[in-house]
Amino acid sequence: MRRRLINSTLAVVLVVIAVFGVSLVIVETRTISNSAQESVDSEALRLISVVESRLVEDERLTPGLLSQQIDSKRYALIKVPGRPAIEVGERPTGRVIRGTAEGERGERVTVEESSSAVTREVGRTLMIIGAVALLAIISAVLLAVRQANKLTLPLTDLAETAERLGSGDPRPRHKRYGVPELDRVADVLDASAERIARMLTAERRLAADASHQLRTPLTALSMRIEEISVTDDPDTVKEEANIALTQVERLTDVVERLLTNARDPRTGSAVVFDLDEVVKQQIEEWRPAYRSAGRAIVCSGKQGLQAVGTPGAVAQVLAALIENSLMHGGGTVALRTRVTGNQAVIEVTDEGPGVPAGLGARIFERTISGRNSTGIGLAVARDLAEADGGRLELLQQQPPVFALFLSRVARKREEPERPVR
Repeated sequence: MRRRLINSTLAVVLVVIAVFGVSLVIVETRTISNSAQESVDSEALRLISVVESRLVEDERLTPGLLSQQIDSKRYALIKVPGRPAIEVGERPTGRVIRGTAEGERGERVTVEESSSAVTREVGRTLMIIGAVALLAIISAVLLAVRQANKLTLPLTDLAETAERLGSGDPRPRHKRYGVPELDRVADVLDASAERIARMLTAERRLAADASHQLRTPLTALSMRIEEISVTDDPDTVKEEANIALTQVERLTDVVERLLTNARDPRTGSAVVFDLDEVVKQQIEEWRPAYRSAGRAIVCSGKQGLQAVGTPGAVAQVLAALIENSLMHGGGTVALRTRVTGNQAVIEVTDEGPGVPAGLGARIFERTISGRNSTGIGLAVARDLAEADGGRLELLQQQPPVFALFLSRVARKREEPERPVR
């Protein structure tokens, strides 16, 4: 492309020089020739006037007298009727420029000049025109090379950027070249790089969230299947199978929720649901794990609350908080429901050491963890809560108290608080 740009620029310049140069040569040649002819004619007219004035006064015409009236490089022939012809100067050979003039008494003056002077003048003019044309060609070459570099180097750079995007490096370069069209292409590539980076981040985030969120339901499901495999009691098998089916449904809901949240974190399917059922389901699901760890999980607080949200998402949030207490907390884990204004609140607390002072404000950030875990669980729980219009907060660091706030639907008659159980 660089060579094509240079060649095309040179071709245009050469055509322009050829058209205007030839025209200029023709015009200048004619101008010089006409000027020389006019000069010779003027010389002949001036000389005939001198001859006439001398004849009127009956003065003698001599070559010496007439030679003073013409240019020394020219030749003049004066013919007067009844007198011998007078020659002034040396007669030129070859091509000449001739001018003649006649007087009233029949006298005739012929002035001649060699055309070599005109040829030399035309040659000098051609040299000047050629020098200007050569300077124009050199300038055109330099300009063509500069313009070619200005266009081809950015195009090569943009091609490398596109290749880098295709190879999986989505970092935008934010490099501009001062050419509006090329800068527009660079803007589009940078925007594409940012979109690809967001897509890759979302995919990695989905993979990490799925790995974290599916681990607990799969562990609980495997425990139920183990219970089925070691018992011969049909009633126990049936009960455990029903629980396993429920957990499979929860697992399906977790997957669907993760995919929906990956497409749009603010997409929710909020409905009115009984908060007691979600809390009860989480208590039953996590009680075996706590029993195996020698710990207890209890619930208390106001009963019969109805909240607005997605039951599956609320269950995942509570599961993240309960699992966090199991891994990092200590003693008994308590779930307590209460009402504040037009919101239903579920608090999760334990008797462990709590959240370190340096992590209080950042506990919900991804990759932030106090015990060498992934740091994903609480971040995902916060995203799920906000997707349904709720919020998840750390109310107290030591002992730790996490609270999930949800919009509440008031009943005509609410039940009293439940005892700790």
